[in-house]
Amino acid sequence: MNDTAEATGHPAPDEQDPAPEPVAVHGTVAPGYEPVRDAFARNFAQLGDRGAAVTVHRHGTPVVDLWAGTRDHDSTAPWERGTAQVVHSVTKGVSAAALLLLHQRGRLDFDAPVSTYWPEYAAEGKERTLVRHLLAHRAGVPVLDRPLTPDEAGRPGTGAAAVAAQAPVWEPGTEHGYHAQTYSWLTGELVRRVTGITLGRYVAEEIAGPLGLDLWIGLPPERKDRVGRSGAVSAPERGGLRLRPRRNVQDAYGDPASLTRRAFDAIDPPVDENSPAYHAAELPGANGIATAYALSRFYASLIGAVEQGPRLFAPATLALARTVESEGPDRVLVVPTRFGPGFMLHGAASPLLADGSFGHPGRGGSLGFADPESGVALGYVTNGLQKTVTNDPRAQALVRAVRGVLQG
Repeated sequence: MNDTAEATGHPAPDEQDPAPEPVAVHGTVAPGYEPVRDAFARNFAQLGDRGAAVTVHRHGTPVVDLWAGTRDHDSTAPWERGTAQVVHSVTKGVSAAALLLLHQRGRLDFDAPVSTYWPEYAAEGKERTLVRHLLAHRAGVPVLDRPLTPDEAGRPGTGAAAVAAQAPVWEPGTEHGYHAQTYSWLTGELVRRVTGITLGRYVAEEIAGPLGLDLWIGLPPERKDRVGRSGAVSAPERGGLRLRPRRNVQDAYGDPASLTRRAFDAIDPPVDENSPAYHAAELPGANGIATAYALSRFYASLIGAVEQGPRLFAPATLALARTVESEGPDRVLVVPTRFGPGFMLHGAASPLLADGSFGHPGRGGSLGFADPESGVALGYVTNGLQKTVTNDPRAQALVRAVRGVLQG
């Protein structure tokens, strides 16, 4: 791989805007992958990134491993190779992998009612909810009648009790809508009932540990100095238009009575995402912490052997991960979405590399996914949160650059 310690990746002259000093991009790219480095640099020059990292694996080998900017969105301390960030709903893909591994090992039947493993979940007409409904955002409980406080949300057992007691807003299995917050308690409690340990511990023991990943759901206190501070940043405007296309989900979120607003506000008031308490909590749909390298290596391990590490998914499990379980209008995100059992699939709401790609974006920008046909896995993390839910322009610029390399 080529050393690119001070690459700046200037855009073509006709694409340039007035911009800050070019950022120093650190890391390496394999020959032919220079367009990914250039796109990464343009994210800082044109799309408002403050601190970020991207890693790409191809057939189990890293071909891109880059970082730039500051470790905190509001400081000047440099981002380092091992800097980790909260990756928001990218965590859902990691949690989905845990449940798929339990299925692969014969411990979890996707066609069984959730109440088979969690009897209390049958309350309020949810006795026919299947495990696959829960994974594919078809369970009908994206909201809570009484939102949880941040302290309650992170308290073991409290969120699980709340979703078990919640009446569904549609008949489970008949429609789908993004379970933005409740996914944490649904998946977390199901894993606990099956294994006797928390989902965060299961990930540590069965995924992160064997693969040597800097990836946590529930950050150990001795790792707290690895995590950068995140915060909101604005995407620049050009020609009077925002670079991010307008999305109906933003309008729906403005209505306090909408399913969209209620789903995202199932924890209220909002949590302090930079607090040690939040980092230490286990919210398997929202507060995973990872490096870009860890996300890329994780997804690479789902589709093949990685740098002397184990392959996690058997061929049948990989096929299941990409099976469409939900497709069409999303009751919460408003736009049409596509989900397999836990993973978001390539589509208009979240374009990945190609048909057959699977993964998950995170609110504000982060992304992780794999594409079995090309052997590509990608992880992107950022501390500059923008008003995006599934289709961040910075992540998409990197995806397009990888696609261009493969097609070129």
